[in-house]
Amino acid sequence: MVEQLRWRMEYAAFRLIACVIGMLSVRQTIRLSEGLAWMFVRVIPGKLTRYDVAFENIRQSVGRNASAAEIDDLIRRMWVHLFRLVCEVVQFPRKLRLENCREIIVFRNRQAALEALHSGRPVFVLGGHFGNWEASQATFGVFGFPMGIVARKLDNPYLHDWFVKSREHTGHELLLKRGGWDGMTDLLDAGGNLGLLGDQDAGKRGVFVPFFGRPASTFRSIALMALEYQALIIVGYGQRLPDDLNESRWVQYEIGCEEVIDPLTIKSDNEVEAISAQFTAALERAIERAPEQYFWVHRRWKSEPRKRKAASSSEKAA
Repeated sequence: MVEQLRWRMEYAAFRLIACVIGMLSVRQTIRLSEGLAWMFVRVIPGKLTRYDVAFENIRQSVGRNASAAEIDDLIRRMWVHLFRLVCEVVQFPRKLRLENCREIIVFRNRQAALEALHSGRPVFVLGGHFGNWEASQATFGVFGFPMGIVARKLDNPYLHDWFVKSREHTGHELLLKRGGWDGMTDLLDAGGNLGLLGDQDAGKRGVFVPFFGRPASTFRSIALMALEYQALIIVGYGQRLPDDLNESRWVQYEIGCEEVIDPLTIKSDNEVEAISAQFTAALERAIERAPEQYFWVHRRWKSEPRKRKAASSSEKAA
């Protein structure tokens, strides 16, 4: 009973905030996001915002030659981006429609993506926590290419239902992570396509591939499913473009096809590792063009290869 009340109160607060956000112009959204980002970087303790995690991730990847002040500014701009992303997700149902796509969406390497989607084979539209990944998924739905979107279930059932409707309003189907391959195989057996994020830490059992020069644990299931179903992998992204603060125009995105990977062409003794390394390298290239739009607070390099741990133990013993 208490839990139900808490869920309802959380949902009511969210809907109130969402109503306010839905009425904001681009200029107002930017000002709100910049104010919240300033609080996250300058006021709220760094342990709560994972400031040190973001600083170290940036320093060892895109910020090797950057000063501490430059990395700090990149973290601030990352938070501006993330708050804008939240606002844009709330605004999508009202702002993004088929008839205004030309005003909002610029599609890079569109022909390669269309050829993959019309190949007659299953397709994985694979992205990362870069740009507005929700915009990428919504765009494919608006253009008539529905997918199964893999996501986690939220604890609050009322919030969960809202996000399900938000993600499915363009024709997609939400597939919940419950362990294993869930409903993904059923969808692929029926000839459907999948929308996935491929940059989460996969733990000790993941396959370790280079990501900004360091080994990062990556889920094997993406490559394994692609091989089993002979699925093409479109590595894509949804990068927010520089703002045109004309009040009559909303945000613009570059929806890009960074690379199309055909698992049938992979020649390697370890196909899973080769495919994982290829799509990870493609995500890295996209991130390098707008590093402030990547989710640097994620512990992407949390897991370490066993050989490295063994070496560390030997050094301590010595």
